[in-house]
Amino acid sequence: MANRRSLPLDVEADLWRLNPQWEGKPGPAVPAFRRWVFRRLRRLLSDGLAPATVLRGPRRVGKTVLARQLLNALLEEGTAPRRTLYLPFDEIPSLRQLADPILSVARWFEDYVLGRSLNEAAQAGEVAYLLLDEVQNLADWAPQLKHLVDNHDARVLVTGSSSLRIEAGRDSLAGRVTTVDVGPLLLREIAGLRFGHMAEPFWGASSHDDASDPDFWWQAVAYSQADADLRLRAFGAFSERGAYPIAHDRPDVPWPELAEHLIETIVRRAIHHDLRLGERGRKRDETLLEEVFRLACRYAGQTPGAAVFVPEIQQALAANIGWNRVTNYLRFLDGAMLIRLVDPLELRLKRRKSPPKVCLSDHSLRAAWLREVIPLAPDRLRSEPHLADLAGHVAESALGYYLGSVPSLGLAHFPERGAEPEVDFVMTIGTRRIPIEVKYRRRIDPHADTLGLRAFLDKAVYNAPFGLLVTLDDGVSVPDPRIVPISLSSFLWLR
Repeated sequence: MANRRSLPLDVEADLWRLNPQWEGKPGPAVPAFRRWVFRRLRRLLSDGLAPATVLRGPRRVGKTVLARQLLNALLEEGTAPRRTLYLPFDEIPSLRQLADPILSVARWFEDYVLGRSLNEAAQAGEVAYLLLDEVQNLADWAPQLKHLVDNHDARVLVTGSSSLRIEAGRDSLAGRVTTVDVGPLLLREIAGLRFGHMAEPFWGASSHDDASDPDFWWQAVAYSQADADLRLRAFGAFSERGAYPIAHDRPDVPWPELAEHLIETIVRRAIHHDLRLGERGRKRDETLLEEVFRLACRYAGQTPGAAVFVPEIQQALAANIGWNRVTNYLRFLDGAMLIRLVDPLELRLKRRKSPPKVCLSDHSLRAAWLREVIPLAPDRLRSEPHLADLAGHVAESALGYYLGSVPSLGLAHFPERGAEPEVDFVMTIGTRRIPIEVKYRRRIDPHADTLGLRAFLDKAVYNAPFGLLVTLDDGVSVPDPRIVPISLSSFLWLR
């Protein structure tokens, strides 16, 4: 072709190296274990309504592995190797020096690999698949992707570790992308990766309406009891090492070594790289980001606010730093998916004057950063009762991040309101609100420990048909039929 468009020789060499399937060679070994989201991504990649799928998640949760597993699945299903392109933007820095790198590589792919245009291939029934990994490294990825899918018939998977950048780009891609979020391992996945058996989920993607019915939760308790042995083994592993895949893929690695790995590859990578991309990002203070993250770890599962953050940061850094700046940095960490901020519940269009509740993506990051391991497993806590209060906060943090990851589920916390006591979380499903109280202790007082739930349920205006009491142990009972007790391990087992 006379009008072939070449790339710099080093970039071309990298592309051939990263796509050995073009020459009939094997790619790198890929883990056999497939995360829950794999089947959904495989369907969206071929048959989704939108031509592009965006997979978001924090670093080290397996997004690159998923992309490579999808590539392997396409090849195993008979897709011609030269109809596939894998392009990781964190492995080829020189790509970012190109003008419009996504479009430049797509044009080169047409000319030198596919041998025809993307549209010609699609019209011949041989659509091409483009897998673009870690696109947040490109400041203008969204306009390029929009141009690509608007003018070329191809199926595209995009992954990214920064929801700030992905969300900003997604605004211009309405109708062109389907967004899927993935976090650290679910408890069922820990059972699958660590112990070789992953149970089917009770709480599926389409059962939100069911979850507003108390019978759903009574059945959920019974479901979790059926797999009690496996569930508690998985929960013990989660308590000990958290939920990042590396922790359970390599259970032989000692905790101090794993902790250092988590700090370097997740926390520091996000703080020193992801949050400093672009002109505005370069102005962010890494030392302040680290201090804000440290306090987010210290107060995980709580609503510390300005009264806690500001004086502690000013003392630690010997600088006059205000709450607005701290709030911005908390939002940056939320955008990097290291934490999730749960805002106070809005009632009758009035936002409560309360800070957000801080929930960590995984308690292993807290243990690694603060060098303070807080167990969640009931047997461990019985032997270390002095850690019970801290374990309660960590449990609340784990539940908050878990619930915040459920698609299309409204989540808030309910701060103390006059004579009304606080409630840890409130789920909104349709027009119904479901209050949730976490009481992570060995002995439950059926009256005192349900006070917040009962006060919320008694207010007809809140439209709350029942409440959930999340406990340390299985088998808790309370006399109020409107309250469903469920252990944290059972709750985490449902999805």
